[in-house]
This record gives sequence, C-alpha cells and structure tokens, in this order.
Amino acid sequence: MTIKEKEELKKLVRSVEDFPEKGVIFRDITTALKNKKGLKIIIKDFTDRYKDKGIDYVVGADARGFIFGAAIAYNIGAGFVPARKPGKLPAEVESVEYSLEYGKNSIEIHKDAFEKNSKILIVDDLLATGGTAKAMVELVEKLGAKVYELAFMIELADLKARDLLKDYKVYTQLKY
Repeated sequence: MTIKEKEELKKLVRSVEDFPEKGVIFRDITTALKNKKGLKIIIKDFTDRYKDKGIDYVVGADARGFIFGAAIAYNIGAGFVPARKPGKLPAEVESVEYSLEYGKNSIEIHKDAFEKNSKILIVDDLLATGGTAKAMVELVEKLGAKVYELAFMIELADLKARDLLKDYKVYTQLKY
C-alpha cells in the first residue's frame, strides 16, 4: 500500500467517540468498506502481500474478519475458514476462551477445518488487546496447523497487543 493510499484509507475510517462506552474512540470501518476505492485498497493490499506465499487457509474472525478473509482467500487461491462465536457452527468444534476490551468471550472452529501442518493466515478487522487474535492462534495450533501471519486492517497500538503476539508475525494496514 502506498503512503497516499494509506492516508486516503485513514480518512475513510470514521471515529465515533464514547462508543461502546464513555472514553472509547471506536474506529468504524464501515465507512471505508462502503467506499469502492477504499474497499479495493484494503483487499488489494492484503492480496498483494499474501499471494504466492503458499497459504492453505485464511481463518477469518467473526464477523468482520469474514469480509476480508473470504476475499483474500479467493484472491490468493486458499480456502476460507470462519472462526465463530459460540453456538454458530453446526459440526464438532474446538473452542478457546479469551478476554476482550470489555469482558470475556470464546471462539470456535470446526475440528475438521483444515489438515495438520496447513499454512494459515489469520485475518480480522481490528487488533486491540490481542485477545481474539491469540485465541485464534491457539485454535489453529490445537488443530495441528501453523500460523503464517496475522493480518488486520487497524491496530490500536497503545493497547500493546503485539506484546501478547510477540512470537508471531503481525501485519496491520493502519495504526492508531
């Protein structure tokens, strides 16, 4: 992504103060997604980064990781695997509990989502505390696959999620 594209993309992200609670600035990506050029910048950058890397599967986090993950997987010739909130997947699942900025949750992947030693790209819209990302790494590794990299559109750098993910490669398009 060029510096100009990065600046353009950052202008398309809406900042909503005091959401979901007072004192928080929410980085709303829906304004970038609805913009044809913004969406193209996002997906093209991820595609260019991951094409020809031999990635077998892209794992996208519920729910906005699905938006990027499926498009990236299609563009790089990989499969797409959704990592869902509890109770959303119909077959046998593996599950990991994690902490978020505002509480606890868990995330699940089908036990037969991919083969052992598969090369996995994990994708989500936002890297904040790293709880969801770390849980997805744990799920991938529990199922015997290898994490190639974690990719996010936005990183909230002050929350220091990279400390939690220090053993993994992390790529973000925008930092706040």
